[in-house]
Amino acid sequence: MNYPSKVLERAVEEMSHLPGVGKRTALRLVLHMLHRPASQTENLAEALQHLVQDIQYCEKCHTISDAPICQICANPLRDSSLICVVEDVRDVMAIENTGQYKGVYHVLGGRISPMDGIGPGQLYIDSLLKRIENELVAEIIFALSSTMEGDTTAFYLYKVLKNTPVNFSTIARGIGVGDELEYADEATLVRSIQNRIPYVESN
Repeated sequence: MNYPSKVLERAVEEMSHLPGVGKRTALRLVLHMLHRPASQTENLAEALQHLVQDIQYCEKCHTISDAPICQICANPLRDSSLICVVEDVRDVMAIENTGQYKGVYHVLGGRISPMDGIGPGQLYIDSLLKRIENELVAEIIFALSSTMEGDTTAFYLYKVLKNTPVNFSTIARGIGVGDELEYADEATLVRSIQNRIPYVESN
């Protein structure tokens, strides 16, 4: 594709790196921003700059935060003895949108996937162990995607943690096998959390 401007070409190239955005879509988005008031595009650029410079991750649960400890972990009304283990920040947002879960979270940062070169060492598993050692944790809920990688991750965590004085459960299979948690509707997520079953019986 020939561009009339190197500035335009660079903007399109960078925009096309976003997931699901090809060169044609990137060009359409860039041209749209050029036709908007300059202040709106500047606000977008400023927001992205703050995203890179100011975003933090909670030191306890690893979710995105504006402070060293996120609002959920810092909330005294949340049940800190109940930890919901998820793969990604998007899963925290999906469950929080149901308004039904009152425990806390632990974001692994992914799932075990040998095909993608992701092993236990790339996930936040050690910090989960430390939380169990240092906090009064009564139950761990495995709220992982119903995929082979999600099941492998849950089984690995169970093997690592099974000798700790903690109960383990997994969300009920209202989540279809092969589905990503973040795409589940809120009613299904609520039922899955509320009807969770002991992890041992789920295998």
